[in-house]
Amino acid sequence: MTAYNRKTRKHTRSNLYQDITDKIIAQLEQGTFPWVQPWGSPKANASLGLPQNAVTERNYSGINVLILWGAVFEAGYSSQSWLTFRQALKLGGTVRKGERGVTVVYASRFIPGEGKKKGQFTSDTSKNPRAIPFLKRFTVFNLDQCDGLPEQVTAQSVSPDTSLIEPKAEELIRASGIDFRIGGRRAFYSPDDDYVRVPPPQAYFEPINWHRTALHECSHATGHKTRLNRDQSGSFGSKKYAFEELVAEMSAAFLCASIGIVPTVRHADYLASWLQVLREDKRAIVRAASQASKSADYLTGFLNSVPEAGSKEAASCA
Repeated sequence: MTAYNRKTRKHTRSNLYQDITDKIIAQLEQGTFPWVQPWGSPKANASLGLPQNAVTERNYSGINVLILWGAVFEAGYSSQSWLTFRQALKLGGTVRKGERGVTVVYASRFIPGEGKKKGQFTSDTSKNPRAIPFLKRFTVFNLDQCDGLPEQVTAQSVSPDTSLIEPKAEELIRASGIDFRIGGRRAFYSPDDDYVRVPPPQAYFEPINWHRTALHECSHATGHKTRLNRDQSGSFGSKKYAFEELVAEMSAAFLCASIGIVPTVRHADYLASWLQVLREDKRAIVRAASQASKSADYLTGFLNSVPEAGSKEAASCA
């Protein structure tokens, strides 16, 4: 992607980190939280869930969730499924003429070569201090923008059964093994003692908010050194603290979408500190979204080992 510089009268490659960050800041300044889309609005035609590739059926993660959710609501698409132009052709379909795709990204790192040796690419999780992080970009199209795709690809997934929302959240918390306690008057995660405490559901005006709160605090717990080992050393009001709250907010939103709960913003009062973090570091939103996906994936991974309801192993998460 290139941008035209009026001063130099030349086309220059745009900075994707800055492009993404500018868009997120604009949305936040308008009071829109991109990880909590207005699912109940008239434009929310797509079913609740994470965006996925229509061919591989793999969910997009990190910043791509925010990018694609935003595209779904801006255009009013009815599908959360996406594919590349080549994937559409390979399936026997085509992208309609005039349709504009959405740029998604893949995070990677490049280690510069020494002397005449060529540099090498490495995983995004590389700890090599010489590794230079960068984003690869590619374009995807929503299924609503395509014609001629086979029925097995275009068939919409069944909407989540709302009767399973609360049990699924309970199962996830129980299976995670996190020390989860119900009681008290405030919700929090204690990094030092590694436990979560959340008030009882009846303490919430809308009981469904208990689940959103619980998933937010469990997302904090994934950062413990025995789990995903995030930096949780920031004190209240610090940039590190604001960044961790941003990670937990998005992780909870991703978890809610995964199990059929409409996400909401729990900490809108942190907006000013989030904006400060994003304005000072154009890579912050990308890193936060990546950490949020890792946190959500860590927790949803336990659902595969959950015992069936009614079994001897099933017990209360309290």
